[in-house]
Parts: sequence; structure tokens; C-alpha cells
Amino acid sequence: MIAAAPDLGIDKLRITTAEPFSELRERLVRHRERGHESGFEEPDLDLRTTPTLLMQEARSIIAIAVAYPSKMKGAPVSEPGKRRGILSRSAWGEDYHRALRRRLAKLDAWIMERVPEAKLMSMVDTGALSDRAVAERAGIGWSGKNCSTLTPELGSWVYLGETITNLPLPPDSAIAEGCGDCTLCIDACPTGALVGPGQLNAQLCISYVTQTKEMVSEEMMAKIGNRLYGCDTCQIVCPVNRKIDIRHHAELIPDPEIAKPLLRPLLKMGNREFREKFGDSSAAWRGRKPIQRNALIALGNFRDAESVPDVAAVLRDDPRPVLRATAAWSLGKIASEEARASLNDALSTEKDPSVTEAIGRALNGREDRTAN
Repeated sequence: MIAAAPDLGIDKLRITTAEPFSELRERLVRHRERGHESGFEEPDLDLRTTPTLLMQEARSIIAIAVAYPSKMKGAPVSEPGKRRGILSRSAWGEDYHRALRRRLAKLDAWIMERVPEAKLMSMVDTGALSDRAVAERAGIGWSGKNCSTLTPELGSWVYLGETITNLPLPPDSAIAEGCGDCTLCIDACPTGALVGPGQLNAQLCISYVTQTKEMVSEEMMAKIGNRLYGCDTCQIVCPVNRKIDIRHHAELIPDPEIAKPLLRPLLKMGNREFREKFGDSSAAWRGRKPIQRNALIALGNFRDAESVPDVAAVLRDDPRPVLRATAAWSLGKIASEEARASLNDALSTEKDPSVTEAIGRALNGREDRTAN
């Protein structure tokens, strides 16, 4: 099976047992008690850690890894009036859920041709099991201090998936942890979300925050920079990832205009245009609202005076209070005469208390230090 993996579009394949992930469950309980969950996870900890609850006859789990690029060729330049945001590398090419499901379907077909009585259950990311825990026990890689699965050959630039099966396959061994004394990822985290080796407070993680739909604290907005979706900082600084850039999967190669889009046009996009431009990316799963909110944040962080008419139009006309309040913050950061005039105009007509409060802070130059 391992030998067949490259022909199936799989870069690494390993096998583990279907035994419960008991140590993981203990960590997840502590994680929940500390309030460090994102809210996107499967809430049932037993389902996340007990494969036989998903398939009663489970005997083995086949873990796969598919590498994606870490560098963008032909990246467009961000310049005044034409400022650009950035998607995280995991969202650069085709939605990885689709890319991996195709490969897992091919793997399932390969197995069924040889063992017609096999039972198989495949999942990618949105399944109950922890992809990283499966991959690490199977020997795909080790658990990095940045909470990513680090592979010796591909770094952490990999998508993970797995297939639970009733077949009693010989398991592979986990590989040794390779981070050593390095703490570059923890030191580089912009928000201190990596609260310890292998410990992430998702509530502080920019990758998580960019995917939420609610108002973001001003302290967090300042740290988001021009990120529209996700954050790669802890992976970029990792020495294991240095010089690794796997580009042999054509559908995962980024389109620079999607991966690093102009910000101002994002503010005017309707749902149809958003789906047409970003629908093939995993960044689209939460819809356009988070991306548009993050575009407003990026323009504010750029202090891009030429974008004031577009940002002011959001403050004046957008029906969503979160976007209007974010636009107010952005105009406050730009702080040009035109920006302040737009804030004063909006203040005279705005009815939503949360937005009028944001306008007031923007005009007074005060920062809201409420934690996100």
C-alpha cells in the first residue's frame, strides 16, 4: 500500500491501530478546562479519540499526507492604493478537503479491488478524529511545538487525512520528536497564542480569529496585519520547513490574484462574485463576511488613505454592524481629513450602539483593549 501511494497522489502513507487515543483525550480535557478551544472542533471528546465509536469493527487507521507549496511565484506587489491581503498557504490552491477526498477515494478503490469485503471510512479535517493525532501515531511526523505535524521530508506544509478500516493491517511506528530545544515558533507567535510547547490557545490564534464572524478587538486587529485568512508565522520560522516547497500537485499551486488579492474590490463583492473568485479555496468555507471584515482591518493597518471612499461606503451603507464598526476602526487608523469627515458624517446617522461606540473611539483615537 505504501508503494502505491505516489500513484494515488499521496506523498506519505502510514498505518496505525484503531486503539483509543487515551493520552490525547486527557490533553483535550485540560484544553477545554482552560477555555482554549476554538469552537470549530467536534464537541464529543469520546468521538474524537475512540475510533471504534465511528466504526465498530475498526482495526486499523491509514494516515495520509499530501504536500502543498510554501512559496508563491509571481506574487503581485502591494502598493499604495492597490494594497493586498494574503491567504494562508493552506488555502492557496484548491480546497484541500476536495483534493484529499479524491485521493482517499482512489485509495479506497485500490483497497476494495484487492479486499472486496473491506469496510472503509475516510475523513479529512471535518471528521471527528484528530488528523494530527492519527498522523503522529502512524509515523507521518511528530507533534511540533507549534501544534503542527512536522514531517522530516515535507515539513509541516502538508494536508492530513485518514481512513478507518476493519482490516488488521500491520502498524507503523511513531517517529521521534525533532524540535529539540528550539522555541522559534513560540517566540514568533504574534499574539502569544502558543502558550507552551504543543499548547495552543485558539482564542488568541490569528488563524482562528480570521475565521470568526464577530467583531474583533482592536488589539487583535492591529496584530492581524493584512491576513485575510489564517496565519503561517509559526510555520514560516520553523527550521524544519526551511527551503521546503513542494509543487508537484498542480491543483494546489496558488493563483496569485486569489492568494494575494487586492483589498478594495473585496469590500464591494456580492455573494455570487465571492463564490466565483474564492469558491475553490478552503478560505471560502465561512463565507465572505470574515474576508471582508479582515480586508477592512488590513486597509486600516496599511493606513491606506486612497481606500477611504471604499471604506467609508461600508460604514455608510453596509447592513452588517460588524463590518460598519470595523470600517470605523479602519478609518480611525487611516486618520486623514477625509477619513475623519466620513466618521463624523456617519456619526450623525448611525443607529446601532456598537457602531456609534466604534465611531467615537475612532474619532477620539482611543483603543479598545478588550481581549478577543
